[in-house]
Amino acid sequence: MPTFNPASAPVVLAVSGASAQPLAQRALQLLLEADVAVEMVTSRGAIGVWQAELGLRVPSEPEAQEQFWRERTGCGSGQLRCHRWNDQAAAIASGSHRTRGMVILPASMGTVGRIASGVALDLIERAADVHLKEGRPLVIAPRELPWNLVHLRNLTRLAEAGARIAPPVPAWYHQPRTIEEMVDFLVIRVFDGLDLELGSLNRWQGALLGAHPTGQDRQQPSSLPPAQP
Repeated sequence: MPTFNPASAPVVLAVSGASAQPLAQRALQLLLEADVAVEMVTSRGAIGVWQAELGLRVPSEPEAQEQFWRERTGCGSGQLRCHRWNDQAAAIASGSHRTRGMVILPASMGTVGRIASGVALDLIERAADVHLKEGRPLVIAPRELPWNLVHLRNLTRLAEAGARIAPPVPAWYHQPRTIEEMVDFLVIRVFDGLDLELGSLNRWQGALLGAHPTGQDRQQPSSLPPAQP
């Protein structure tokens, strides 16, 4: 009997109906360029967000959707299998279908709440439930601001159940010069949760020479009065 090799197993990339869809597109592109097999689910809500925010229609049918994503990413390499948003007979809806892990990017708070409650109305929620019950990596990237108490409690329940909560929060220590560099940072940091190295990243190596982490001796902005002793 062949031995299961997690490194060659597919990654489930789920895209729910929250803003920040370009993060999902870039994640797919980096995964395919890294020759990672991808099982992809785009929710009905995400299809609506693409239409509302970007004026683009994402097909629901798997074959047409695969072609759409290939064209959007400009990537013909790697393995990609798309699933219809409500196909709960898909392979990833079963615990016997082994994967490397699952990432929901972006994750709407509606999706978060239903997964936290054990409710699976679509394939994303069912696949997330499968990853939790099988003890496989599940990374959830919630895209909402601010978080209310319901959001916090739902995210806490998911963390307690074994999910990793990785909101796409930007950083400046890698000195991004473009939106694209910021997007890459966010995507790569999210997929660190699956121990995947998806691209070159200027990771934190310590304070820069001559920096003053405490803020002492920094020049005050000219628009503000000097600090009082």
